[in-house]
Amino acid sequence: MSKILKGTMLLTAGTFLSKFLGMIYTVPFENMVGTEGTDLFSYAYVPYSILLSLSSMGIPVAVSKFVSKYNALEDYETGRRMLKAGQTLMAISGVLAFLILFFSAEQVASWTVGADSPILGDATMVIQMVSFALIVIPPMSITRGFFQGYESMAPTAVSQVVEQIVRIVFLLVSVFIIVQVLQGPIPMAVGFATFAAFIGGIASCIVLYIYWRKRKPYLDRQLDAQEYTYGLSNKEMFQELFTYAGPFILVGIATPLYQLIDQFTLERAITAAGLEYKNSFSIINFLSHKLVMIPVTFGIGLSLALLPAITQSFTNKNMRQLNNQVNQALQIIAILIIPAAVGLSVVALEAYGTFYGVDENLEDFLFKGSLLRWYAPVGLFLALYTVTSSVLQGINRQNFAVISLGTGIFLKLVLNTWFITIMGPKGAILATGIGVAAAVTLNFWRIFTAIEFSYRQLYKRTLLVLILTTIMAISVFLVKGLAGLFLNPTESRLDALLVLIVSIGSGGIIYLWLTYKSTLLERVLGGRVRVLDKFLKRR
Repeated sequence: MSKILKGTMLLTAGTFLSKFLGMIYTVPFENMVGTEGTDLFSYAYVPYSILLSLSSMGIPVAVSKFVSKYNALEDYETGRRMLKAGQTLMAISGVLAFLILFFSAEQVASWTVGADSPILGDATMVIQMVSFALIVIPPMSITRGFFQGYESMAPTAVSQVVEQIVRIVFLLVSVFIIVQVLQGPIPMAVGFATFAAFIGGIASCIVLYIYWRKRKPYLDRQLDAQEYTYGLSNKEMFQELFTYAGPFILVGIATPLYQLIDQFTLERAITAAGLEYKNSFSIINFLSHKLVMIPVTFGIGLSLALLPAITQSFTNKNMRQLNNQVNQALQIIAILIIPAAVGLSVVALEAYGTFYGVDENLEDFLFKGSLLRWYAPVGLFLALYTVTSSVLQGINRQNFAVISLGTGIFLKLVLNTWFITIMGPKGAILATGIGVAAAVTLNFWRIFTAIEFSYRQLYKRTLLVLILTTIMAISVFLVKGLAGLFLNPTESRLDALLVLIVSIGSGGIIYLWLTYKSTLLERVLGGRVRVLDKFLKRR
């Protein structure tokens, strides 16, 4: 199995578990604080995510590329110096970002809920509480980037999981104590829930320090054996680093930027149009987003594992290997994320009912499920955007990512209010989908022209994936309909769970069988899938 696939599997396992935990906790959290509480939570996290990306300036991903490049040139000292200098820079930028978000919290809250809103003070408080995480997470993420440059993905994967577990435990315990034990106000509970990001960041720092102490002897031996160094000054190192990192400041905030546009326009557009949809922002950008991000997680893991390998191939001018790596990455996305996104869309109502409960008002419940159904396919484009942006980074075409993202954001801005007025909250989802799809299309075009990429094999296999996914979707729809004769997922959470398990389980087995029998699975993922021979005999 290739290094890309191994790294992808490890990072994806860690990222998936982290995202899965991040989805599961929303069930008890939403039950304790209600939709109004999740709205407050979302108002804090979107600007926080943007400031987090701006404070890190795309540096962690750039450090991964920088270290990978100089390791390929057998200059390990330059990578070590970059780690130390980068940590100092990130510590300073993190403190500055904390101060900016903390003291601008009231203005951000005013833009979100209105200067005369009765919840202005509560929104301000939760934004200030989450801002503390900016102090620790940027310098911590530099260390993750350093390890990834060595194609060592375990530190990132483990630290992500530990960070999420500690964050969620602190979040749920504090909310439970405030709401259930002390009978305290919901906004205070949400404030502590956002502060949990700081506690999780501290836990991640501890894990990465342990990994550093264990790996340091090996890294030191590499330094001792080194025969030549490029002798870059700190100024030269940072100049090169920022050529990698600059455009990815924006790439890192792509999803939060789309959400920020919704944060400032969605509710106001609904009110201006005379519509009566409540809490649409958190239903789309918090509750549904958590479910949609599960398949997207694979794209994130793949992009992190992909960058060092592509950088080394590009640095060594091994164009044949580079083409194979890009081809494999995009085929992995196709074979795994297309069916996941389509499947989630088919069982959207059952998935929403399983995780967030079944509303007494049937019309409200059907509305929430329909938003998830519309949002699920957008996950495919979010994953493709992440991976194609990493490919552009690896082949030194990262500047183009600014153009593609700018195009997507421009389309979102132009279409959002118009679509919401015509279609309601679904219009915001459609505007996001069009924006991200346009950015992905531009990224593909740049990759194909920059490295003379042969897309014939990718096209053929993606077409086969679409055919097999269609068969899977039809089977899931039929199984869901059959189960609906005995169970009612619109009235019972347990029924929704049972229908979801039966539908997804049967769809997954059918898709696995089809991809295996057609040899598509083996051609994309390699010979390791032959372990399935004992379960799925191929004649």
